Amino acid sequence: MSGVRDSLGRVGYDLLWRALSECHDVRATGKLRVSGKPGGLFHLRDGLVVAVESPGAPGAEARFLRSGRISGEQWSELLREAGDARWPEAGLIAHGYAGAAQLRVVRMMAMQDAAFAVVAGSVEGCTPLDATSEPYAPVSLGESPWRLLQEATRKLAAVAGLPYPVRPDRERPAPATIPDDVTDQLPQLQRELMAHADGRRTARDIAFVTGLGVYTVTVGIARMLGEGLLESAGETMSATPIAVRVPAAGVLSRRPPAAAPRMDPAVVLALATALGDVGVSPEPSPEPPVEPPPEPESSTSSLPRRKPGASGITEALAPERTGGSWKGFFRLRNRIWTPDSGT
Repeated sequence: MSGVRDSLGRVGYDLLWRALSECHDVRATGKLRVSGKPGGLFHLRDGLVVAVESPGAPGAEARFLRSGRISGEQWSELLREAGDARWPEAGLIAHGYAGAAQLRVVRMMAMQDAAFAVVAGSVEGCTPLDATSEPYAPVSLGESPWRLLQEATRKLAAVAGLPYPVRPDRERPAPATIPDDVTDQLPQLQRELMAHADGRRTARDIAFVTGLGVYTVTVGIARMLGEGLLESAGETMSATPIAVRVPAAGVLSRRPPAAAPRMDPAVVLALATALGDVGVSPEPSPEPPVEPPPEPESSTSSLPRRKPGASGITEALAPERTGGSWKGFFRLRNRIWTPDSGT
């Protein structure tokens, strides 16, 4: 796997970086052809990238057709209705196949995935071309070339950091021998990748068959290789099976064993006396009784006690100040005549 990491680390995007930077500085409108494997075509408008086409990643059309959102006959009918338009966006929205927001997301994902496929391969040269035709499925707002390449290199670093990194167009994984009950518990993406991984298809081939992004398929295959769900056809896999991340039945319901009960010393002494004929001492020295720890002295005696009359209530209700006791005050109050009482 070290060779895979080295090839993913040595990305030949320096030429592409300089070429796109020059186009951005002069606010160029046109095409930039990238020669290499797989290579591609960058469409620019005023120095910003509006579309990327590459044979190494499925475009927006393949994402719709392979994902099952629309059939081939329906797509052909939309193209006939669109006339000269290569991307039938108006027909997709009018027939309810997709919304405007969904189409924007699909176009942006297709552009970023194609840029990842170009950067993950080998870049041999860049040739600027004139804008002779409108790009296929362009985004409405252009993307900065630096941000687009930065996102592609970030994805490359993520793939190279996995325990089993793969390249989009090299490894051809095959399903490993695992129980059927484990396969049924896998997520939908892993089950779909396992169904199309036959030892002949690469991550790029599976992306075109399923309509998924080539980056999504590459990361999924790398993780499944690490979990033992797939095995590379070009490598001799270890004979030690890799544990699959599926919890065994009943593991969560197990409890630690209870501690053995402690026997009473009197019972132990009686048993030792009864077994005196087999070598046990009939009169073992009993353990000295453990005296309980002395109880701590109450700290209430050390607390300060309030002296009587410290609150001042008695002085405030004294007869010499109020002219009568507080009990007499309430008796007198109940005897006051009111119109309602009648007394």
